[in-house]
Amino acid sequence: MSEIKQESPATAEVIQDQPTRYEPPTATRDADIDLSHTAGKLPTWSTTREILTTKQGWMGDYDYSFLCMPTLPGLTRHRPPPFYGLKDRLPLLMAIVMGFQHTLAMIAGVVTPAIIMSGSGPNGLNLTSDGRTQMISTSLITSGVLSLIQITRFKLIRGYYIGTGMVSVLGTSFIFLPVLQSMVGNMYKTGYCESTPNPDGSILYQPCPKAWGAYIGTCMICSFLPICFSFMPPKALKRLFPSVVTGVTIVLIGAKLITSGMTQWAGGSGPCAAMPKTGMFVNCPNNMAPNAAPWGSGQWIGLGFLVFATIVLVEFFGSPFMRNAQVVIGLAVGFIVAVACGYTTSASLDAAPVITFLWVKTYPISVYPPAIIPLLITYTLAMVESIGDITASCEVSRLSVEGREFESRLQGGILADGVSGFLASTFFNSPMSCFAQNNGIIALTRCANTMAGYMCCFFLILMGVFSKFGALFLTVPDAVLGGMTTFLFANVMVSGVRILSFLKWTRRDRFIVASSFVFGFGAALVKDVFTKMVTYTGSSSFVASLADSAKIVLSSGFCLGAMIAMALNLLLPEDEGFDDEDDTSSVPSTSSGMPEMEEGSSGTPAYDIKK
Repeated sequence: MSEIKQESPATAEVIQDQPTRYEPPTATRDADIDLSHTAGKLPTWSTTREILTTKQGWMGDYDYSFLCMPTLPGLTRHRPPPFYGLKDRLPLLMAIVMGFQHTLAMIAGVVTPAIIMSGSGPNGLNLTSDGRTQMISTSLITSGVLSLIQITRFKLIRGYYIGTGMVSVLGTSFIFLPVLQSMVGNMYKTGYCESTPNPDGSILYQPCPKAWGAYIGTCMICSFLPICFSFMPPKALKRLFPSVVTGVTIVLIGAKLITSGMTQWAGGSGPCAAMPKTGMFVNCPNNMAPNAAPWGSGQWIGLGFLVFATIVLVEFFGSPFMRNAQVVIGLAVGFIVAVACGYTTSASLDAAPVITFLWVKTYPISVYPPAIIPLLITYTLAMVESIGDITASCEVSRLSVEGREFESRLQGGILADGVSGFLASTFFNSPMSCFAQNNGIIALTRCANTMAGYMCCFFLILMGVFSKFGALFLTVPDAVLGGMTTFLFANVMVSGVRILSFLKWTRRDRFIVASSFVFGFGAALVKDVFTKMVTYTGSSSFVASLADSAKIVLSSGFCLGAMIAMALNLLLPEDEGFDDEDDTSSVPSTSSGMPEMEEGSSGTPAYDIKK
């Protein structure tokens, strides 16, 4: 793609009146375009001194009341504040406030995968309290550290970059959660992880830290796939993985995650979820817990609904600041009520150390071959989803969504996602990818400055270092967490529906979506419907590994649906345009394939999480 140098209006007028005075515009080759301004640079000493020693440097001209005014009928709207671009001078106080907003918006999404992965039940790691606390702290620290790479953007060799250079923050991706759950479930079934039957017929699943090490090691190997893909042209990636494939897959991921959230909402995912008639786990989380009650009882449903109702009220009446943090506010209200009613204990909070960091607790790293194929599929989907997130970030940051600079930001963002997947594994954390909900904050606050992103990273690392903060989440009852996570997971599904809504819905599109949903929803809604047919009793470890891999894929509805969607997309011929084109209307879109947005729109749902 070539780019034409644009003349100023005055110069253009002279060229029109005196055409021989100026040479015609010259085409610039992509290789000749200077992109050095997109990389991060340290501020000069004079700039730093001015920011720290002047009122303008601290406060600026921003209308801070805009963030605090509630949404009430008949209330006079404030004039929107000025827009702060990537490299504009941002007041220090505003950078702190905006960074804290980004932190509040993403913190629930960052810690939720760690809470669920380390939790109890047949698909969790069943870790001890100190292990779960460390996982939460590691997620926060890893998110802050790796986001610095994505935001700063470093130049590599031969015109390649790593990072987007925008406020593209990273968090633990939700789409890896179903893979881990299927993988751990298979490990307990095969005896890789230990479990013991209780006298009442329920099963007590023992802690399985080696499963986490196997997952981390396998993720480390598979992370090289997006690194390799990052050097492919973005247009080629979009042709390989179009919206019909990504939309179907994200809908199926959301469906799987919603089942996890609702299980928590009803009382927890531990042994009590099997609703035994006798024994220690008749009530949730167990009979010894304060105010214990059977799984699905009204008090658990009520606690979770309180969280959801708070989120709805904040959406209706909250100020911009509150709406950006509505999930955290809902969680806080539910937690306060749970504490007041005696549903919590402070044992995990008291036992947690004051300060922690990465590698305080380590795990034996290994490779679990059956999980390689599902993880390769998941990494590919995370990469394709990041393309849409980075495109939306460019749009809300008022940057071009076409041309050499845009493609360079895409390349750098995909490479940073791949490298972050590897580095996150070395930190003993699940892979990370771009968080899309932060684009909504950029659009609402009209601040795309990278200083806000750096402040967000600072708050994330600070919260992770103080492990008491992570331990606080473990004192929250499962029902309260379920009310929050189900809302987050439903928004994952909505993100997939949104992607599918921009299809032309030709006969070909409908056939691909329907065929993928047949097996994807079938595997998600009916447990083990496709895995019973995979049996192997021989002595070959290789064949046994393939059988286990097939079980993981067949039990993960989104993996099965994604494979079918990709296969049909490659094999089915394109419609000729005469069967459905005439009565199908498409949504106007930009050149990037994203929908055109109204002023102030983020281009993504407020909680478009994977993550």
